Amino acid sequence: MNKAQIVVGLVALVAGGGAFILMNKPAPMPKMPAVIAPIIATTDQLLVAKRDLSYGTAINVNDIAWIEWPKGALPKGGVVKSASPNAIEEIKDSFVRAPIANGEPIRRERLVKGATPGMMSTLLGSGKRAIAIDVSANTTAGGFILPNDRVDIFKLYRDPELTKERGADAMQTELVVSNVRVLAMGQTVETKNGEAVVTGATSTLELDPHQAELVLLAQRTGSLSLALRPLVDAHPKDDTAETQPASADNAMTIVRYGVSTSLHAK
Repeated sequence: MNKAQIVVGLVALVAGGGAFILMNKPAPMPKMPAVIAPIIATTDQLLVAKRDLSYGTAINVNDIAWIEWPKGALPKGGVVKSASPNAIEEIKDSFVRAPIANGEPIRRERLVKGATPGMMSTLLGSGKRAIAIDVSANTTAGGFILPNDRVDIFKLYRDPELTKERGADAMQTELVVSNVRVLAMGQTVETKNGEAVVTGATSTLELDPHQAELVLLAQRTGSLSLALRPLVDAHPKDDTAETQPASADNAMTIVRYGVSTSLHAK
């Protein structure tokens, strides 16, 4: 064997050994990707209360504020700045109709602004009360009285003194309150045998507490009728109902056992 053959054999031997080593070398473990916590976007701002807001509170700009809120966790019905950038100005001067806690998101359905049909408390003036009385077409100017009309309230009652003097029923009328604003006119509906049946009607009036007492007492001691006032003189300067002063003859009405008696000073 010559030198060339020996060299070739050694090279082949080395190459074969290298190939054997490479074939039996364990494969490297695959690298696991690093776990990165997801980043929650906070690009939206949510309107929340800065203090406890109770029923009837008038909201001002210091009662509410924008705060950062996770975009994927916005509460349903919440006020978001990206959708309502002028919400603070829009909500200012609204009244709270359902309590809102400090830090709680503001929801428009819990607020009311201005007179709102269907929510009687927003239609009342400050210091006023809403009182409903039973009425019919005959006692409401033939049914032509509508909300926001002005009316006078008359009481029709039996006069015991005149009845005793005449020996027959004697009826009297009395003006209870004048220039009253009508808030609503509606029917009284009851369910009978599974069907809705109209059983009467009511008129809701705006009065101050003293006037409300007079009207409630008059309804208990007599029959009330509403007289429609003309539009041209429906609104006095102060826009209030007028309580009638005592009559010139200093009459006093006393109610005993549900019967009213008029006493006249001599």
